[in-house]
Amino acid sequence: MHGEQAEGQNKAGLTGGADPRLKLAVLALWSVELALSPSLRPALLGLAGSLAFAWAAGALGDPSFYRRLAAVNGFLLFVWLLVPFSVPGAGAPAAMILGLEASREGVGLSALISVKAAGITMGALALTRGAPALRLLAAARALGAPEKAVALTLMTVRYIAVMGHEYSRLRNAMRVRGFSARISLHCLKSFANLAGMLLVRGIERAERVRAAMLCRGWQGRFWIRTGFRCRGRDLAFAALAFALSAVQAAAALAGPEALAGAAEALT
Repeated sequence: MHGEQAEGQNKAGLTGGADPRLKLAVLALWSVELALSPSLRPALLGLAGSLAFAWAAGALGDPSFYRRLAAVNGFLLFVWLLVPFSVPGAGAPAAMILGLEASREGVGLSALISVKAAGITMGALALTRGAPALRLLAAARALGAPEKAVALTLMTVRYIAVMGHEYSRLRNAMRVRGFSARISLHCLKSFANLAGMLLVRGIERAERVRAAMLCRGWQGRFWIRTGFRCRGRDLAFAALAFALSAVQAAAALAGPEALAGAAEALT
């Protein structure tokens, strides 16, 4: 485990060795502030802060970081397909598409949602980069997360790949028997049977895992032996992150006029 932890720290740039408790605390505060940003300017400032976290974590040069970011933010396409045309506007529409009016208010709201989602996702990927799931869950438990929630999340992380493998086995068995997906009643029944078999296999495996855990003295509690150390560089990282959070919160509360005046005073 220590080898995997050291390798993850090397991959995570400047923040790889930081205390995961501090990183989770920073992530929680940063996500809440971004989610509550009332306008686009503080949201863009929060996005810039998330970009700084990604740079510090060494994620900007990793293609898998962009793939995960695109996979999560791909859901924003539905926001842009629905919100601009469903939010009423007072003035002239921003665009006309297939006879549908896209209001300026709807476009602005879509942009605000997109920036918030991108900033929160980027911050989460950056601050959890390189940390094993067990260590992150231990840090969450140390911060006061419910023990049952931590245990359920740990079991989910452990066995979601197992269920994916079971799904692949069942799909391969269907292909060997000449099944090909098409729009028909027989195809729908086959996929319903596949879902039912996957559920049955999952229940059977859960019963076997529970029996094995009881044989090993399971009493309803995970004993996670992962120690944490808060060093000087961890405190410096936390102080810098909380300072960025304070700037972002001040920008959200001050409004555009105060931000413009502060920029003029600095220049």
